Amino acid sequence: GRPPGTPSTPGFDGVEIHGANGYIIEQFLKDSANDRIDEYGGSLENRCRFALEVVDAVVKEVGGHRVGIRLSPFTDYMDCHDSDPHSLALYLSTKLNDHGILYIHMIEPRMAIVDGRRVVPKRLLPYREAFKGTFIANGGYDREEGGKVVTEGYTDLVAFGRLFLANPDLPKRFEVGAELNKYDRMTFYTSDPVVGYTDYPFLE
Repeated sequence: GRPPGTPSTPGFDGVEIHGANGYIIEQFLKDSANDRIDEYGGSLENRCRFALEVVDAVVKEVGGHRVGIRLSPFTDYMDCHDSDPHSLALYLSTKLNDHGILYIHMIEPRMAIVDGRRVVPKRLLPYREAFKGTFIANGGYDREEGGKVVTEGYTDLVAFGRLFLANPDLPKRFEVGAELNKYDRMTFYTSDPVVGYTDYPFLE
């Protein structure tokens, strides 16, 4: 344990629980990966039990106003997929209202490209409506489409991952309408601490 009076999130505003992208929490959530026969496997409720217990533990430690969770019900990272992603997403979005967290950060199904532009599937609205806290959508948005879905009320916020990786001053670039650096997928998830991480240029 920490010494008395030690802050639980030193230097940070809060904690985002990673319940997505094929990692351990999602392996409990999705029926392609979870073959347990105890209280953590089988039914939808059982498969979600571990995630909700993690949420409760983190909320107890730092307070619900500092906690969010990232979910990717429609993706199949590392062959981790679910036979009924809609029911999984709806159950979690509804159930998390009882656990006092600040936000859900959910990944869209993969976007299609039509006439050279990304087309947002807009499959997350039922979960945004089910969850009473802040809802963050993620998954291939650009500045224009991100602003549009927030204005329309489809989501409260939009998260930008790859664009932020390549543009350390992304908010400023959005503000002034500047051209964006293009990210290099070949440098994603490598061990180099500089190339593809800290070597993208700022605006002059």
